[in-house]
Amino acid sequence: MFSKRLISMVPSARRCVAGSVALQWVALVANVALFMTIGWFLQLLLEGEAGVQSGAVVAAVAAAAMAVRFACQAAAQRMGQKAASAAKAAVRQDVYQKLVRLGPSYREATSTGEALQISVEGVEHLESYFGSYLPQLFYAALAPLTLFACLAPISLPTAAVLLACVPLIPLSIVAVQKIAKRVMGQYWGSYTDLGSLFLESIQGLTTLKVFQADGRRHEAMNREAESFRKATMRLLVMQLNSITVMDLFAFGGAAAGIVMALLQFSAGAATFAGVFAIVFLSAEFFLPLRTLGSFFHTAMSGMAAADKMFELLDAPEPRGGSLDVDPARADIECEGVAYSYDGRRAVLSGVDVSIPQGSFVGIVGESGSGKSTLAGIMCGSLGLYDGVVRVGGVDVRELSRESLRRTVTYVPFASHLFEGTVRSNLLMAAPEASADDMWEALRRCRLDGFVRAAGGLDVHVGPEGSDLSGGQRQRLAMARALLHDTPVYVLDEATSNIDSESEAAIIDVVQGLAGLKTVVMVTHRLAALKDADCIYVLEGGRMVESGRHGELAAADGAYGRLWGKQEQLEVFAQQAGRVDVSLGEAEADAAGDVSGVGAGAGTDGEAGAAAAGDAAVSAGAGRARRSHLSVMARLVGLTKPLLPVMAAAVVLGVLGFGGAIFLTVFAVYGLLDLSGVPEGIGWGAAVAAVAVCGIVRGPLRYGEQLCNHY
Repeated sequence: MFSKRLISMVPSARRCVAGSVALQWVALVANVALFMTIGWFLQLLLEGEAGVQSGAVVAAVAAAAMAVRFACQAAAQRMGQKAASAAKAAVRQDVYQKLVRLGPSYREATSTGEALQISVEGVEHLESYFGSYLPQLFYAALAPLTLFACLAPISLPTAAVLLACVPLIPLSIVAVQKIAKRVMGQYWGSYTDLGSLFLESIQGLTTLKVFQADGRRHEAMNREAESFRKATMRLLVMQLNSITVMDLFAFGGAAAGIVMALLQFSAGAATFAGVFAIVFLSAEFFLPLRTLGSFFHTAMSGMAAADKMFELLDAPEPRGGSLDVDPARADIECEGVAYSYDGRRAVLSGVDVSIPQGSFVGIVGESGSGKSTLAGIMCGSLGLYDGVVRVGGVDVRELSRESLRRTVTYVPFASHLFEGTVRSNLLMAAPEASADDMWEALRRCRLDGFVRAAGGLDVHVGPEGSDLSGGQRQRLAMARALLHDTPVYVLDEATSNIDSESEAAIIDVVQGLAGLKTVVMVTHRLAALKDADCIYVLEGGRMVESGRHGELAAADGAYGRLWGKQEQLEVFAQQAGRVDVSLGEAEADAAGDVSGVGAGAGTDGEAGAAAAGDAAVSAGAGRARRSHLSVMARLVGLTKPLLPVMAAAVVLGVLGFGGAIFLTVFAVYGLLDLSGVPEGIGWGAAVAAVAVCGIVRGPLRYGEQLCNHY
């Protein structure tokens, strides 16, 4: 699993990956030297020829080998981390630059939630790909060849058996790769779908509550979450199965090499020192590939994220023009405009709109009729439409981005405010604006009083205006739009989900702009369009009516039906308001009676509150801190039904590690027996035990992981 494109995106990571591989190779050579030296010393010891000098040599080689291994492994890890950091920075920059080039039309290539996941978590998955998987991939190819070159002079048949078993692990990886890619693709697809739905639900929570659609969205979230859970379980099953197969080949291959070495020693074709080195180095043939297999699943996750990333990076970019608009004739013409988000369902179809310079035009219709889509096309936010859209007589596709920004200001229903101050948010629209200009814009939006009371233009604004009310956020966004001062203003539901005072302030601003600027207002509030020069009515993506408010309201058409419904709602709201006022007065009278009763006992009440506060403080101060052991004990107590499974995981894990450890232990018993040093286990029994250890390691590991995941 090797992506040339991904590596070419991060040229600076190549040196780090190469350095990590070289350092791991040096550590391997040091390990080979260590075990060959120990084997040589033990052979001298068995032959009675070991002395102080040979002992000193072993000690020196052991110390040097351990120091080299420690230093190289630590440096290799740092190089891997450096490669991962360079990769994350480079890939994030590429994704960011792509989003900048796409501009507001990025939504045609990906959802906001998916773009966020690609930029954050998707790139994080590449950390393991560059920091662990790539160095291990090259090292896993280099290590068996190095070991073969070192062990072939000792016992060529044994080295050949070990080398022949090595390809079984990558073959098993290749065998599951197709399945793994499909499963990982399903996992990432389900993950991004769930993330997008979650983000959209949080952003639109107010709207969902207003229209009582939160219950249906809750059910949709549950379905997506269940789909993601199933995808995760399929991924875990695939990982467990592949780990079992890799362990079987890794430890089975090591067992085969050890058995062959013992047979060679029994036939006198190999020395004790050589067989000892083979016994302890046989696992090194397979451990790099076994580790690669562990990283493989993490790398698959990174590759699945990279596929999503490449889809975004390969998305067609809007064709930028070079023409400019004359501000004096910023009229808008739409001819035969059609649009579809998915290529199947038409959101707009054959829409014609004419908006003269300086006019005030409304676009209305039921939810889903295509109003916001048409507004986005006029602003240049959506570019994959059919038909022709002209601003100032120039096709929008031929306009330069700078000219379009100088000509059209777009105010959505939820304008974005950045963390900072009122001043910094306003200056984004007009960097050269003076304090007087900013105060005038705030005054026109009826926000100057609040800003002065809060501390002036440098008062803090939280992310997304979190410390402001919805109406204040929208009025601040409107003030910023006024400072931008363009010939055309497009307001897309700019008065939705805000209080009546803010709505009135924004409508006053719109009426003040009308005549001076070209104003296009997309809204559900038909009363805001009573003074509009023309109102266009959309229904099912088609333009069905146009005219002034009076004539459309009197006609028995789509606008008349909408107007009738809103009038009924207004009457109902007024009646409900009168009931609320009556209830409020009654509650106030009752509260007054209660406060009168409580006035005589104010001192006692304060004393009681103080006593309660003191009790709470003393209770908090007297609460004993829990130790880590007590927390663990309590957690285990909460999972009593799972204790047998946990115990099984421990037992299987111990047995699995025992199998890996005793692979070499039984091999040494056999080697000693063949050398004439009886240890109670004959070499035939030792060979059988080695074979059993090599085979059972995989199933035991599978059982342990199955219990752990359960």
